[in-house]
Amino acid sequence: MTGSTRSSGGLDERRRRLLFRCWHRGTREMDLILGRFADAEIAGLTDNELAQFERLIEVPDPDLYAALTGDTLPAPEYANALFARIKWFRAVDQAR
Repeated sequence: MTGSTRSSGGLDERRRRLLFRCWHRGTREMDLILGRFADAEIAGLTDNELAQFERLIEVPDPDLYAALTGDTLPAPEYANALFARIKWFRAVDQAR
């Protein structure tokens, strides 16, 4: 079981693949952060945001987790509006 609350039905191939990869990161913490964000936002991402998201999920889990939790600064190539949106989403999601 992935934990996903969203069906991949109705998504194009690119978004389905990205949704799957977000829920199968290798560490549960990153599955929950990226998977929940993808569940909520994947359908509405622009092509540019999808490209940024695809690059972002290539970052190793420990490095991405440290940046998303504020333990380190993200690498400059990932410090963009999408990264900030994921970080904000994580904070709001934790508050629920």
